Amino acid sequence: MAAKIKEAFGDEAFLIEGAGGIFDVNVDGALVYSKHETGDFPDEDKLVGELQQR
Repeated sequence: MAAKIKEAFGDEAFLIEGAGGIFDVNVDGALVYSKHETGDFPDEDKLVGELQQR
């Protein structure tokens, strides 16, 4: 996922360690994707597409 974000936007993604299998994607403080809410990891290409629309 981090490599796809860097390729698409030239930005470095970083990990904030947590617990419980939470996987969230935040952009400028806004929650864009939450594995906790969906129960699944995101489709990388779909998520990058959604980020490009922002």
